[in-house]
Amino acid sequence: MRRQGRRSYGSHVPRTAIINVVGLCRRCLGDSTPFLNRYIERSKLATIRPQVPAVTCTMQATYLTGTSPSHHGIVGNGWYDRELAEHQFWKQSNHIVHGKKLWESIRDDRPGYTCAKLFWWYNMYSSADYSATPRPMYPADGRKVFDIYTHPMDLRESLKSELGPFPFHTFWGPAAGLPCSQWIANCAKSVEQRVQPDLSLIYLPHLDYNFQRFGPDLSKVSADLLEIDQLLADLVTYLENRDIQVLLLSEYGITPVNRAIHLNREFRKQGWITTKDELGREILDLGASQVFAIADHQMAHVYVNDRDLLAPAQQLCQSIPGVEQVLVTEARRDAGLDHDRAGDLVLVSDANSWFTYYYWEDDAVAPDFARCVDIHRKPGYDPVELFLDPKITLPKLKIASKLLKKKLGMRMLMDLIPLDATLVKGSHGRIPEDQEDWPVLIGPLDAMPETLQATEVHDALRSVC
Repeated sequence: MRRQGRRSYGSHVPRTAIINVVGLCRRCLGDSTPFLNRYIERSKLATIRPQVPAVTCTMQATYLTGTSPSHHGIVGNGWYDRELAEHQFWKQSNHIVHGKKLWESIRDDRPGYTCAKLFWWYNMYSSADYSATPRPMYPADGRKVFDIYTHPMDLRESLKSELGPFPFHTFWGPAAGLPCSQWIANCAKSVEQRVQPDLSLIYLPHLDYNFQRFGPDLSKVSADLLEIDQLLADLVTYLENRDIQVLLLSEYGITPVNRAIHLNREFRKQGWITTKDELGREILDLGASQVFAIADHQMAHVYVNDRDLLAPAQQLCQSIPGVEQVLVTEARRDAGLDHDRAGDLVLVSDANSWFTYYYWEDDAVAPDFARCVDIHRKPGYDPVELFLDPKITLPKLKIASKLLKKKLGMRMLMDLIPLDATLVKGSHGRIPEDQEDWPVLIGPLDAMPETLQATEVHDALRSVC
């Protein structure tokens, strides 16, 4: 593959890499981050006041467009489609992100400016010149085959041939860990060698996993910090040796939690939730429910299909322990969430709490996908997917037997996930009280203020690209 396009501006304009280090904040810096400490000494660090909700899809869309969810439309990692009467989680088409993206605004002044978008979200069918993103295949026999999607399409096989298959099981789920970030870093090097893009957007999710499992407890996550520090030392050095300026960015900081809020179970007590029996399992019927929540970390969109219940639903939500804010009408607009995709009520938890999607009252009738890693079928984000069910005896043997059945072409259910929300010790989504837990932007930004609004990051990045 050859580099497409030709820069029409002076050679003095540097090429740029923006590395999204998920979960990085000031509180992470210390003995376990020697490279980051040195990098900050020769750069500038700004703290970013996050957008609500401070979750992956919303923050990335805000950074890349310079607008709030009221404009770009990404009100969370997922939402309820009122016309389809279905929830939409972790979609990948860039068409649903409204507004001009960073690389597009740069192209207005610099025709031929090229961008490689590597594992940032909403990565399919964008105007980026090169892209790679996780994308399983779903054959008609019910299997889920791990894979990636790339543009151009032939980049997919080239990357897999060079780097091996993407370690999808380490990108999310009980085995989530360092290998996927290592693969993405190597992917960024490979794309750089192949096409030398003017802008590389690189996503390293490593800190997301154990910080959610254990919270930001340094006694348990110091090894993760050292691992991402070493990975960054290698990647940043490689890029800078190729005369590429590097900026480090994060979307949120993860803070400790000790309470899970089951909104849909509260609504069910009021008779507002409708479920459907499917083979002895309860499935939440969103279109037939009067009030329900789409949970997303420390925020939740509450949709009220029966408008007569808007005031009672608001009153109930305000009384639920752990709910700190109920945003409606003007408050929702002031928060930058005045969009058709947003809930009629937008709930924000207190610092110690987070929201589940759970709606069943008896685990025996929980949907079959509840015990699986199934990010699209669940009507809400589920961090419990990061854990193996501790009740399983000999879990490695059980996993091996299920994988053998899969290899032999037999149907099986990878039901390894517990239904115990108390296991989760870290979350994000609200604006933390302590700025030590806010996301950061680090790089050659001499004129940058010490604190930025999330919507100001676009222009800060634009100023140096």
